[in-house]
Amino acid sequence: MPSARMEALTDGVVAIVITVMVIELRVPGGEWVSVTASMPLLLVYALSFVNVGLFWNNHHHLLQATGRIDGRVLWANLFHLFWLSLIPYTIRWLDETGFAGLAVAGYGMVLGMASIGYELLVRAIIASHPANAAIARAVGRDMKGRLSVASYAVAAALAFVHPGIALAIYLSIILLWFVPDRRMERILRD
Repeated sequence: MPSARMEALTDGVVAIVITVMVIELRVPGGEWVSVTASMPLLLVYALSFVNVGLFWNNHHHLLQATGRIDGRVLWANLFHLFWLSLIPYTIRWLDETGFAGLAVAGYGMVLGMASIGYELLVRAIIASHPANAAIARAVGRDMKGRLSVASYAVAAALAFVHPGIALAIYLSIILLWFVPDRRMERILRD
C-alpha cells in the first residue's frame, strides 16, 4: 500500500507532540531569578524539540525512499509514535521533580524507546521490499541508529549516578544526528 496516510498520521502526531511540549512550559515571573530558574526546563524543551524534529526529518526521508509499506510497517510506526507522544510527559516529570535521577532516566528511556521504534520501522520497511532494494542498501547496518539506542541505555543508567552526565549524553546523541546523513538522498537521486 502507499505510505501517504501513514506519513499524514505521523505529521499530525508530531505536530501535536510539539504543541503539547510548548503548552507544558510555564511562563516565568517578572523577576530575573524566575527567568533564570526556568532555563533548565526551557533547555530540555529545546533539546526535545530538536529531537522530535530529527525523528520527523529522518522519517520524512525514509518514507521518500520507500516504495511500499505493509501492516508490519504500520505497527512499527505506531510503536515509534507512541514513544514520541510520551516526550511531553517526561518533560513535565523533569520539571516537577527538579531533574531527579529517576525522571532523567525516564526521559532517556522514552527517547531510547522512540529510537528503537524508529529502528523497528526501518527494519519493517526493508522487510517489505525485495532483498536487493535500494532502501536496504541505503540503510546498510545503520551504525548511528544502533549507537544512539545503546547511548540512551547507558545514559539512562547513569542518570541515577549523575543526572547531568545523562543529559550531556542525550545532547551528544542529538549532535551525532546533526551530521548530515545522505543515504536516503542518494537513493532518491539514483
